[in-house]
Amino acid sequence: GMLDRLYTKFDALSEEHQVFKVETIGDAYMGVTNLHKDQPDHAARMAYFAKAVIEAANKTLIEEDNPLKGSVCIRVGLHSGP
Repeated sequence: GMLDRLYTKFDALSEEHQVFKVETIGDAYMGVTNLHKDQPDHAARMAYFAKAVIEAANKTLIEEDNPLKGSVCIRVGLHSGP
């Protein structure tokens, strides 16, 4: 379904941006940086990833058989710090 198509795109983007996918819970996708290896640019890396997943979502149709239903819109939250 739609979530599978969307998360497949997110997984590819997480590899591209070297963001570690922690888990998906329902419709929530959680990723982190600077966890398994030192990433001095971790905040910028996550921001670029966030921008990329928003763009990917906006290009993902809700129903491929009915483009009139539009595309997916998401919101993204970021946290930095201990």
